[in-house]
Amino acid sequence: MAAMQDLLHALLNPSPLGLAIAILLAITIPIFLHSVVFRSSGLTTLPSILLIGPSGSGKTSLITLFERGTKAAATHTSQTPIAVECSLPVGAIASSDKYRSDNDPTNQMHKKFLLIDTPGHGKLRHHALENLTNPQNLKGLIFLVDAATLSAGDEGLRQTADYLHDVLLLLQKRVTGSKTAKAMKEIPVLIAANKMDLFIALPAALVKSSLEAEITKVRTSRSKGLLDSGIGMGDAEDEKDDWLGEMGSSSFKFSQMEEFDVSVEVLGGNVVGGEGPTVDKWWKWISERL
Repeated sequence: MAAMQDLLHALLNPSPLGLAIAILLAITIPIFLHSVVFRSSGLTTLPSILLIGPSGSGKTSLITLFERGTKAAATHTSQTPIAVECSLPVGAIASSDKYRSDNDPTNQMHKKFLLIDTPGHGKLRHHALENLTNPQNLKGLIFLVDAATLSAGDEGLRQTADYLHDVLLLLQKRVTGSKTAKAMKEIPVLIAANKMDLFIALPAALVKSSLEAEITKVRTSRSKGLLDSGIGMGDAEDEKDDWLGEMGSSSFKFSQMEEFDVSVEVLGGNVVGGEGPTVDKWWKWISERL
């Protein structure tokens, strides 16, 4: 009984040394958790933006521009995926920081992201598709196109539309093929129309309509190929799985992808040019996804 009384007396009347130690621990533990544990874990989970598109569209030039923040460097066709750490330019605010104080030290962290460049050659495009199949903290997808090669009848238009069709179909299947009740995380798409500084480049609105019209042709051709091979005759479900956008629609529109939680925007710009790069709209789109 006396021992119990002594223990209670010690708890209710702590020594100055014990009180100082308790206060010190109460202050240092939260600081340690914030500065070491939380920050170190954040460094390994940077949000990422996937950069894809056909060869010659300017992807490698864009990634060097975003990494260096000044101007694009001379590049060559990439053969393997490249990931670089980039930061939003001065004045750009990440969507997650919209309501944070300017003095919040985490603001700088939220301005960083990984930009993943993938080869555009037809035989190497599986790298891009793999990143879409197994996304790691993926916040968005930039599909870079050469706006100077998208006029009606151009081979560049057909190849670009064919690649974009496959990418959008894969994003669509992520939603329709999900076996869990949990909704798949949205992956928004920016079609960045590059080389707008060139006289023969199509404006963003025409890039959008030209790609929609050409994707309609790709979709019809793919569907006809299935029917001719006999695959779709007795299995309507297979045909539905490989039909991009609204089933049975006569024309494809990017707005049809909203049904599958895929938003598509078309914005113009240029990575290089006589008056320097014009990529402000692309930066704004990225900042709204971080």
